[in-house]
Amino acid sequence: MDIEHTPLPGIGSRHCFSTAEGRRVGVVTRHADGRRYLVHDDGRDPDSTCSVALTRAEAIVLAGLLGIVDLVDVTEGRNDRDAPPSCTHV
Repeated sequence: MDIEHTPLPGIGSRHCFSTAEGRRVGVVTRHADGRRYLVHDDGRDPDSTCSVALTRAEAIVLAGLLGIVDLVDVTEGRNDRDAPPSCTHV
């Protein structure tokens, strides 16, 4: 699967991929504050995009729900107020 990286001058960067159904899904990360936006197209209009803003903690929880988090402590060495104290996957 190919992941497309697109710099967004003045905003941040976008990483997207296409699903088997041809829909585009990705994440936009803002440089200013690190905020992440889960983005996807609406399937009918390639120029239309829907998004959900996620904090770092919310992004970690979403990754866990998708089954890709295998971390013992995601906050080690960080001073991030909205990050959970730890995130474990069993």
